[in-house]
Order: sequence, then C-alpha cells, then structure tokens
Amino acid sequence: MKRLVLFFMASVLWSSCSIEEQPTSFVNSDNYYQTEAQCISGLNSTYIPLRSIYSYTYLMATEGVSDLMYIASGTLDAQLDISPAQPRFGQTMWTQGYRGVMYCNSIIEGIKRSPLSEETKNRLLAEGMIMRAYYYWFLTSTFGDVPFYTEDVVNAQVLDKISKMGRMPAVDTRNYLIQELLTYVPYLAQVRTNDTPGNRSGAAMGWMLIGKLAQWNKKWDVAKEAMDQLVGIYGDFGQYPLSDIALKNKNILESIFEIQFTYSETGLQVTTNAAAICMPTRSTGAIYDGVEIPELGANSTTWSPLRPNNYYFQTVMRRATPDKRLEMNMLWAYKGVNFKSTATRPWLGTKFWSYNMYNVADGNNQRVFRYADALLMQAENFMELRDQASSVRYLNIVRQRAGLADYVFKNWDLLREEIQKERGRELLGEYQRKYDLVRWGNWYQMTYDFTDYASLKNNMLPCHEYYPIPDVEVVKSGYSLDNKAYEYYGKG
Repeated sequence: MKRLVLFFMASVLWSSCSIEEQPTSFVNSDNYYQTEAQCISGLNSTYIPLRSIYSYTYLMATEGVSDLMYIASGTLDAQLDISPAQPRFGQTMWTQGYRGVMYCNSIIEGIKRSPLSEETKNRLLAEGMIMRAYYYWFLTSTFGDVPFYTEDVVNAQVLDKISKMGRMPAVDTRNYLIQELLTYVPYLAQVRTNDTPGNRSGAAMGWMLIGKLAQWNKKWDVAKEAMDQLVGIYGDFGQYPLSDIALKNKNILESIFEIQFTYSETGLQVTTNAAAICMPTRSTGAIYDGVEIPELGANSTTWSPLRPNNYYFQTVMRRATPDKRLEMNMLWAYKGVNFKSTATRPWLGTKFWSYNMYNVADGNNQRVFRYADALLMQAENFMELRDQASSVRYLNIVRQRAGLADYVFKNWDLLREEIQKERGRELLGEYQRKYDLVRWGNWYQMTYDFTDYASLKNNMLPCHEYYPIPDVEVVKSGYSLDNKAYEYYGKG
C-alpha cells in the first residue's frame, strides 16, 4: 500500500498558515512533504476532525450529563441510553478522534522525512505533536483506556497491527505524551494563541495539554510547572475583560484554543449547531419565550434546551450573589422583560447565544481552553501540593474578575469544594464539566444527586463515566478491545 497524503487547495482564507484550507483529494506520494508550505498544508488536516466533534451532542455529553445542567432531549446521549451496541455519539467521537490521530501520525512522519532544517522541522513537529496529544487527551477523557499508536499507516502490515491493538492504560498514554510535549513545546514561539498566525495550536496549547494530562495522572508538580509557563505567557489576568468570553467574540486574547467556525449567508459556511440548544425557544419572528430579542434574528431554529439546573442556580451560582457572570450564564428575563418559561429554571445566558443565526447554523467559535481555566487548574495544583496561600491566590484571581469577595481558607476539604464550584461558575458550558467530575472521581454521585432529569437518573450507571467502545470497533479488533465495565453492569 502506497503512502496516503492529503493534497490541499492553493487558495486560503487568511494566509499560508490558515487552517481553513479544505482537502480536495487523496494522492499517492512518498515524497510530498518537501517544503514548509507543504508541511503546513499537511498540518491543516489535523484540525478537520474537530469540526465533527464540537456539536450540540458533544455539548450534551460533556455538560448536559453532569451535576450542573438539565436537558430533556430526544437525543439519547442526554439520557445515557448508550451501550456498546448503541454507542450513539460515541461512534462519532471514536471515529473522529482516531481520524485526528491518523492525520497527526502521517504528517509527523512526513515532516521527519522532509529536507527542511532541524529548526524548522522541530517547530512543525511540535504543532503536530500538540494536536496528537489533544486527540489522545480527548479519547482518554471520553473512553478511558484506549489503543495508543504513533505509527504512520504505510502498508497493510502496519494497518493489521494497529487494528488488533487492545486498550493501553490511559496513565501510560498520558505519560508518553507529557514527555513528548515537554521536549517539543519549547521549540515554539512562547506567545499567546491570539499572537500565533491563524490562531493555530502553539506553545500555549502545548503547555495547557501538559497540564491537563498531568492532572489526570495526579502529577501535580508537572501540571504546576506547565501552568507557570502559561502564566509567564499570558501575564496579568486583569488585562482580559470578562465581557470577551461570550462565544460571539472569536479568538479572544484570553483564548488558548478555539475551534474555528464561520458563517455567511452568501459565503463560506463552516458551522456548528451548539447554539440551537443554548438559546431560549423561538416561537415566531424574533420572539424568544415571549420576549422580543431582535439581535438573535427571526430565522433561528432552537431545539430542546440545555439549561442550568436547580443545584447550579441555587447552590453553585446563587441568584442573589453579585457575580458579574450571572447574566452571562443564566437568565430569567432579558432587558427587564420576563421570559414565560423560567418558573422552575433559567435559560442559559448571553455567553452562549449565536446572533442572527440562520436555522441551526451557529457561526460562533467553540472555546476549548482559555486562561481562566489555567488559573483555576493552578489553584487545584497548589491545593494538591498543600500550598495553601498560592492555591487561594490563584482561586481569588478568577473570583476578583467576577466581582466576588476573596475566598478565605478554612480547611482543605472546603477549599477543594470551592475550586470545583468556581470551575462550574467560570467554565459552564465549555465542554469541561463531565471530564472534571470523572477526573475528580465523583461524576456518578454528583450527577445522580443533583440531576433534575428523571430519565437520566433512571438510566445512569457508574460505567457511564466513560463512553463504551462501539461494538463494531471491538469486532474489528478481533476482540482485542473490550467493554468490561459495561459487561459488569449487564450493558455489554
């Protein structure tokens, strides 16, 4: 089997560094990656699977099925009506996750073979390795232990070997990736993502992933050092306005990584549909749950909504607090006019809305990581390292921007609880909550205790902390893969 590489159109939207280039065909070549431009074209392919992942269903899977949100949706992922035989969105996440790995492995090997200088190679390799680390972070966070490989699929023998791989312990996968990133991230310009041409995955994303992977593995010192690097790059948190974090604002200065989406009625359309479950229900014209909101337009389509649950607005983010994020996260009224359907729970706030949306074409970027997340990670790192003063300091940096009083340390358990709640206040709806809960070891209990959705509570089992590997993939592997956790609960 000859090597497969992607051949890209010459036209670009932003610059030669744009990740908006679209592949037109596959071509056979063993010597395609000869120039830096050709290598960048190959790296562009590594971003493509993200657009299939970041959809309304992924938002349900990471935020709706948690302790903070409610969504009574016909999409069965919201009810955890999933199994190896019926993996639902799990099939898309598996397929697109490993498609991303495949693209990364191919371009990494192509760059290694290229005649470019070592300095240029290392810089390009770093971007490919960061993207590969992202996909494995995503896969291990979603499925737990998964097959891990870095080979380029160049012939039938390699393909057969990879297809028969079983689960590798996620801790080992993460350790490999941490070491690889620690080697290559320093080759990149140590600047904010917004200062990287095309908002590509750069050093900031690399340090963030080191921190994320290290926290899963409870390597708090490694995570702390990675966040130190981000603090050195991003600096004073006070220079990043809270108003910027609304999703309508693309590639904000605080951003560490965003999925790039665009919408135009007459031009390019690369959209998600996430906002369709994040806005008040539209009836006619620009009337949304009884309130006229002209800026949302008269052409949007809204689906069964994702909404903050009782635990969130009564305990985590109390309505009576002076938190500046309140109306960004949840609304009972808009510009002084009450909505009709907020007697039991509010709508998601303006942070999530897509303005002038046509049908379900949400042109907002989807925020993956931003600086506030890194600061709260650092608060957690110092807590685990038993540095009380530093932990509270980083927690209060985020609280102060939101207008909250400084947190005063009482004991370690209460500090842990406050950090977890603050992540819910700051990062609500940013594809983080379920992963955080699973990493903390309390996803099942917290979600079971606080969900308002009976169908979810009746269906959920401890095995649902991870999605099952689809049965079709288990069969393809010759049963090297398994779903033992699901089998234990009779869902295998």
